[in-house]
Amino acid sequence: MLLVLASASPARLATLRGAGIEPTVIVSGVDESQLDDLPPAELALQLAELKCAAVVGRDDVPPDALVLGCDSVLELEGEALGKPDSPAMAVERWRAMRGRSGVLQTGHCLHDMRSGRVAAATASTIVHFADLSDAEIAAYVATGEPLNVAGAFTVDGLGGAFVTSIEGDHHNVVGVSLPLVRDLVAELGHEWTELWTPLSPS
Repeated sequence: MLLVLASASPARLATLRGAGIEPTVIVSGVDESQLDDLPPAELALQLAELKCAAVVGRDDVPPDALVLGCDSVLELEGEALGKPDSPAMAVERWRAMRGRSGVLQTGHCLHDMRSGRVAAATASTIVHFADLSDAEIAAYVATGEPLNVAGAFTVDGLGGAFVTSIEGDHHNVVGVSLPLVRDLVAELGHEWTELWTPLSPS
């Protein structure tokens, strides 16, 4: 069974590939700024649903595919933090985050093209951040990495040294919760293992 990933995120793609799935990537092009004033978990879920729906409506999606839309935000004191708009904002974010904890909320929406059924849910993972110095924050932001990711950090890149621990699914922090997607696949009447890419004969 083919999985279509409605996301440009290289981290999500790498996570799925590591789990034995070779998805077809079709970027949704959804404007993430169109939703506002929602609780972080609901915001992540609704953005994931919008991304999924945008790709489902395209003509180049195979009729028997499962389409997966995802979106992540970092919840810090009830506020949803997406990608920072500038280096200055990334520095400000890290000064607020250092030595504290946030919740990485990732919305997931899975659409079965064959049946038209949809399953959706949000995964939540607590992230504990190291107490960075101003010099470390400046150096990290200067790499450009924090500008490209929700919450201005990664756990699978340069930012990994600045995350002291997590509570929950590690993959969710990267951008896609494999256990949750497995549950959504089952909810739609399929087996997770159907998505595995067959091994080429050696």
